[in-house]
Amino acid sequence: MATPTPSALADDEVQRYARHLVMPEVGRDGQERIKAARVLCVGAGGLGSPLLLYLGAAGVGTLGIVDFDVVDVSNLQRQVIHGTPDVGRKKLASAAERLRAVNPHVQVRPFETRLTSQNAMEILQDFDVVVDGTDNFATRYLVNDACVLSGKPNVHGAVFRFEGQASVFSAPGGPCYRCLYPEPPPPGTVPSCAEGGVLGILPGLVGLIQATETLKLLLGKGDPLVGRLLLVDALAMRFREVKIRKDPACPVCGERPTVTGLIDYEAFCGTRGGPLEARGMGAEMTVEELAARRQAGDEPLLLDVREPHELRICSIGGLHIPMNEVPARLGELDPSRELVVYCRSGARSGQVVAFLRQRGFARAVNLTGGILAWADRVDQKVAKY
Repeated sequence: MATPTPSALADDEVQRYARHLVMPEVGRDGQERIKAARVLCVGAGGLGSPLLLYLGAAGVGTLGIVDFDVVDVSNLQRQVIHGTPDVGRKKLASAAERLRAVNPHVQVRPFETRLTSQNAMEILQDFDVVVDGTDNFATRYLVNDACVLSGKPNVHGAVFRFEGQASVFSAPGGPCYRCLYPEPPPPGTVPSCAEGGVLGILPGLVGLIQATETLKLLLGKGDPLVGRLLLVDALAMRFREVKIRKDPACPVCGERPTVTGLIDYEAFCGTRGGPLEARGMGAEMTVEELAARRQAGDEPLLLDVREPHELRICSIGGLHIPMNEVPARLGELDPSRELVVYCRSGARSGQVVAFLRQRGFARAVNLTGGILAWADRVDQKVAKY
């Protein structure tokens, strides 16, 4: 990483950053490097919220933000850069407004777009460090490859339920994300935070680790998480470390790279078109179709594959068998009957339908979009979570 050219501090900035200036590891020279730095954060959600707030407060001169989403009330449990009045606003607008309130000296560069293979290299080119605040494998591989190809450090973070991880990839001489995970997991095998949940405080914890690593890189101080994966178990409040070595055979950063340009990451991760379409089954039913069948008195058997605690939040009826119990309870289901399987968003139920059809349940279909789609398009009284 090229060291940013120092940028002189104004008088009011000297007072603002006084607690940094008295630290020998930072001092005036270090704070001026921080001011001159340009950091790109991919995502303004759970991880992006704390790291943006603290990097802004620390005086990073330019903060780029890539995000195309809007604030939902379910975000507020962990995405602390947004507030209740921001529900329905673009996350970019909300985050930029909050950052300017935290530190008016920070320049915010918004990119209201999804990061893609077509725009990633152009967006990354003006930044010194990239911080990955995304929540899906396709974008993580995209960020990794773009950072390797452009020679920029990638400050990685990920969270799920009570567990998190952080590392610094694509630093000189260090490994990249593909050295740790050469191949993505099979589609649907790793639930998202929306499906599995996340402790609201955990993204703050991991996001601040990412912010700390970013400042260390900008200052050239300390021992960054290069070649080390920090694992966080918030339930036990334990931290442990796993060594990561640069893989000479890595297709991106190895000795003979085969990936020399950005690829189709949705196809690489097998996520294009959703779990059923990826298997070529097309075994789906829309919530409108189910509502019409109910209205006509011709309702198929519903199978709810969510966890018991989710059942207490809301339900649209039917038989309840949690996803992990379906293989052991196949005897409770009639292969000759039409069966509509549903969950919160359609991801888990899609996996169950694929399993059932492989075992002779030819009339099993997935309720597209699950309870969320039902609540949005059929019955707004059903609770969304």
